Amino acid sequence: MAKWKGILGLMAVPLAAAGCTQTAGGPPPGMTAAQGAAYCAKLTTVYSEYVAGLATSMGGVGRGGGQSDIDARVAVAQCQDGNTAAGIPVLQRELRNNKVEVPPP
Repeated sequence: MAKWKGILGLMAVPLAAAGCTQTAGGPPPGMTAAQGAAYCAKLTTVYSEYVAGLATSMGGVGRGGGQSDIDARVAVAQCQDGNTAAGIPVLQRELRNNKVEVPPP
């Protein structure tokens, strides 16, 4: 039993370290809050136009789709809450996954 606790403890260390290095909220490094909000809004618009409304047979996630649709919705909510550092990378990834060009910041 003690062996398992030690193994699980070692597995948690990298996760805790990664959590400490991430931005807790606000804009990504190198962007002001206004720039982060504007870029998040741009990504949300592109995602809404080119991905969210596409049927899965056309390469999109469709309405009420799978995990990627949920991830994108969470990212949009994070952007709206001002946590653009968390929302931007997810929206960029979802655009790339759906073969949509990611607009520059």
